[in-house]
Amino acid sequence: MAMTTITIRDGQKPTREQIKRIRAAAKLPVNYTPDCPPSTPKALVEFAAMARELRKNKRHIRPAVTIRLMPDCLEKYKAMGKGYTGVMADVLEYAVNNPEILTGAMTK
Repeated sequence: MAMTTITIRDGQKPTREQIKRIRAAAKLPVNYTPDCPPSTPKALVEFAAMARELRKNKRHIRPAVTIRLMPDCLEKYKAMGKGYTGVMADVLEYAVNNPEILTGAMTK
């Protein structure tokens, strides 16, 4: 049995190839194992409520900001295509949560 994994970041639109792969995967049968039974209707309602709450809260934790970047740095991000600003946010969040990265940058 093969597993198909597609990563799409928040705010990024899937490519045509990704959509094609998702549609093909949706037609495959689901194989349940004893340690992972199908979800009950009640569990699905709870998951949906949790997802709504997470989406609602997420809107408030990522305010829009303006920053100044070196042109070559910005071009490298833009070369990633749609969703590059989400990648920038992820990199900044990683850096701020790993102080050893910032320590090296502050001494330059």
